Amino acid sequence: MYKKIQIPNGPLLITAPREGTSAITLLVLIPVGSRYEQKNINGSSHFVEHLMFKGTQKRPTSLDLTKELDAVGAEYNAFTSKDHTGYYIKAASNHLELAFDILSDMVRNSKFDPAEVQKERGVIIEEINMYEDNPLMHVENLFEEAVFGLEHPMGWNIAGPREVIREVPRDRLYEYFQTYYHPRRMVVAVAGKFKQTQVQELMKRHFTVDSPKPQVGKFPPFTAKQTKPHLKVWFKETEQVQLCLGYPAYAYGHKNLPALTLLSIILGGNMSSRLFTSVREKHGLAYFIKASTSPYQDTGTFVVQAGLDKARLDQAIKLIIEELRMVVAAGVTEKELTGAKDFLEGKIVLEFEDSAQLAEWYGKQQVLTGKMETPQQRLALLKKVTVPQVQKVAADVFNPSRMNLALIGPYKDETPFLKLLQ
Repeated sequence: MYKKIQIPNGPLLITAPREGTSAITLLVLIPVGSRYEQKNINGSSHFVEHLMFKGTQKRPTSLDLTKELDAVGAEYNAFTSKDHTGYYIKAASNHLELAFDILSDMVRNSKFDPAEVQKERGVIIEEINMYEDNPLMHVENLFEEAVFGLEHPMGWNIAGPREVIREVPRDRLYEYFQTYYHPRRMVVAVAGKFKQTQVQELMKRHFTVDSPKPQVGKFPPFTAKQTKPHLKVWFKETEQVQLCLGYPAYAYGHKNLPALTLLSIILGGNMSSRLFTSVREKHGLAYFIKASTSPYQDTGTFVVQAGLDKARLDQAIKLIIEELRMVVAAGVTEKELTGAKDFLEGKIVLEFEDSAQLAEWYGKQQVLTGKMETPQQRLALLKKVTVPQVQKVAADVFNPSRMNLALIGPYKDETPFLKLLQ
């Protein structure tokens, strides 16, 4: 069970105790990401995330921050997405107070030292280079660029373009931080072994403020208007082609998302799935292949991702498309659907052995939907999904005119691939 408490003049607190563990996870989530940006500051959410680790007034350097956490064997990191940013510390439960002290210091008192800002420009550009040099990572960015388009922030790279990272002023980054990182906009999740009274006292001590909650701009909504297939090809001399093929899909909380989630498992969620069996086991065209859903606040995607034999790429694409068509035409079996439900239930049980997964489960729901669902409630919804519902969702999502394909490999001519999609 969880508790949700609004701290006076502070964040919304979510606590989720976990029996049988000696660990705690403290997670701070801020409802801001790259979709909140304008072109001239694209990458700022991610840039600010980096700067949270570069020193505070109390801990002037990055080393001053990290050595305290390393001394107790803690795990700590941060992440930026398109619609939220998160920071977490996972440690033995007796270090809960230290976790609160350090993480609150980072997200409230970071210095934005001009010299550190300047150095971090180069670090982020190297991170961009790393992603672009890794086709397995970069193809996901290309796919979302194909789905959402470069005219909308949802289609932009979270890390931003190099020219913005080189030039965005330090003061603009600090203004962005002050606007969005107000404690009364944050969600703080604590999971694992803790005392409720201690957590609430630490929240009041480290996260309350006298100033009112700031008014900040909303992100521009996304509406899918696609009427023909979209294609993105990135030329790179590779032995294996990286592919993402998929469609715009459902947002968080959409009534059809449970059925699409189960369909993604049937198609490519494990080693007994349809695509794994057909593309890898039967035809030997791929080393890995998977299908998944990625919901956002007002939209989402369904995607098949694979690393494919470049000599037989056409055959692989045709096989993938044919598997999707077969689901639309003939649906899935009762046995497949039951198996997907059992698989997902098992995965959820395993995930929630970890306090970090528990904190993210509740915190992310609150930030993105404002609603809360326990794992048991989510499973109950999934178990109600029927075979006809899955087929109906397949027909709704797998629309040929809304197909998107992103490829990374030794190709400069897009024409053959456009013909395949059409």
